Amino acid sequence: MSDTFLDPVQSRINAYWSARAPEYDASQLERQQRPGAEQVWGDVWTAALPPAPADVLDLGTGSGNVALLLARLGYAVTGVDLADGMLAEARRKAEEMSRAPQFVEGDAVAPPFPAGSFDALTARYLLWTLRDPADALRAWRELLRPGGVLVAVDSLWYPEGIDAAEELAAANPHDDEFRVAYDAEARARLPLAEASDIQRTADMLTHAGFADVTVDELPEIMDLDRRYGVAPGHRVQLQYRLTARA
Repeated sequence: MSDTFLDPVQSRINAYWSARAPEYDASQLERQQRPGAEQVWGDVWTAALPPAPADVLDLGTGSGNVALLLARLGYAVTGVDLADGMLAEARRKAEEMSRAPQFVEGDAVAPPFPAGSFDALTARYLLWTLRDPADALRAWRELLRPGGVLVAVDSLWYPEGIDAAEELAAANPHDDEFRVAYDAEARARLPLAEASDIQRTADMLTHAGFADVTVDELPEIMDLDRRYGVAPGHRVQLQYRLTARA
């Protein structure tokens, strides 16, 4: 394994998400299986992705729900993540599919694939917790074939700072573990974790060499969250789709 796997900040983040994987995935699946949810999310992705069966890399795939959805829509999907617990959940669900994604252990900051391997990259809820994003985004651009596209969905989860999010902390049964994983050392490496303007993320994409960077608000996802609820420690809020081309 690369020395990247020994990075202390990333190791703490991996441990947090691995420990939470079964609970996190159950919560995600519960909302995903509500009427209309899969259609809405499918439209969010396919509106910006090239047609299937394009080759897609799902970065920070977690328990694989985006990768599995895209595979059901006909894409050739690879998912990459460092959290063993999350990958175990993803692989378990993939066993039930005839055209399953391939799930690979690897660092989203430096994905273990040759340049020009993919037509598209996807990332959901990764940018805020992405270590050293300037380096990561440059590496991502190299993975795309000419004209390839990055499609990322995220939000401004902690615009007043993680330490200031007292209301959310009270609702999160894992707050102590979260604050260990996302301590001051980690936050210094995660400049998007406490961003208060989505334009900051868009600007990082441009600085990394991406072109045609666009930001779309996703009120349809906000509506789903109002109807079906959000994960503990979160609130209903606007999410965004960021699209950029190589």
